[in-house]
Amino acid sequence: MFKVEAAELIVARLPLKFRFETSFGVQTEKVIPLLILHGDGVQGVAEGTMERAPMYREETITGALGLLREVFLPRILGRSFPNPEALNDALGSFRGNRMARAMVEMAAWDLWARTLGVPLGTLLGGRKEAVEVGVSLGIQPDEAATVEIVRRHVEEGYRRIKLKIKPGWDVQPVRAVREAFPDIRLTVDANSAYTLADAGRLRALDDFDLTYIEQPLAWDDLLDHAELARRLRTPLCLDESVASARDARQGLALGAGGVINIKVARVGGHAEARRVHDIAEAFGAPVWCGGMLESGVGRAHNIHLSTLPNFRLPGDTSSASRYWERDLIEEPLEAESGLMPVPPGPGTGVTLDRAFVGEIAELQEEHRV
Repeated sequence: MFKVEAAELIVARLPLKFRFETSFGVQTEKVIPLLILHGDGVQGVAEGTMERAPMYREETITGALGLLREVFLPRILGRSFPNPEALNDALGSFRGNRMARAMVEMAAWDLWARTLGVPLGTLLGGRKEAVEVGVSLGIQPDEAATVEIVRRHVEEGYRRIKLKIKPGWDVQPVRAVREAFPDIRLTVDANSAYTLADAGRLRALDDFDLTYIEQPLAWDDLLDHAELARRLRTPLCLDESVASARDARQGLALGAGGVINIKVARVGGHAEARRVHDIAEAFGAPVWCGGMLESGVGRAHNIHLSTLPNFRLPGDTSSASRYWERDLIEEPLEAESGLMPVPPGPGTGVTLDRAFVGEIAELQEEHRV
């Protein structure tokens, strides 16, 4: 049992160490909403992964903050819950807005785990002490730059290289990388940039021994993915189009993909992420943990989730120092030879750097009953 005595909402902004280009556009910074739940002398922290504009999915930071203030937090403040799933049930009558709900649910998991003095991964059912990690590389200026950035990360020991692609930037860079590195585990991510009319172009990627092609078609589609999967040899990985365990079951049953990228915030929190994991395992489909340029707060949640057994492919939880000059947490999250150690200690095992967060925060609010 844990009680939610108070909550804090914080919005901070961190500059990225590099220009990150995908089919959505270019990012040079990350606006990070944080939710802190207080109770029983400890606190649980979660990070929102929605953006300012509805590019990845339909949620936005502005909308999420309004929902948290006016709807979600009033439903839980001052109340006691036997576990985070019971807290999530208190929000069960509301439709959609899974990323905003995930902030509440994930902070509750961290709070509950710290109250019990148990690592989050253990409560979720994980057993690993370290998880395999890959790296996601944005669109580069040319093929030579692409090969060079891949070389650097291969030398650092990352166990999967993922290239962002879009129409007009796909076959050429992938060919160049595969010719330079014939033996690496290589994948591509289209972020919904293609349509079924591009099947011929995507079929050309079959020549490069890719582990999977991630979310080539529309963010809310399963049927066309199933049709595309029948035309390709390379497995498809579903990302944006899986927002729930039901989506995962339907997508796998349709043959829309053979791999699922689980982003815990996208599906509404750890409990639903675990259900997606279990359904994929029942279908014999591996999963891996995707990233949304999280700070150490969200990265630690992702690492703990990745300790579950069906996370059989390297995820996006690469070293935090790749992204930030200074992180929002006190502990370093650094991969070693392609393995990310699970932060030890209760909850997520990381500590918010309150002094630094206070310096860069654009918004700080406290909410009580």
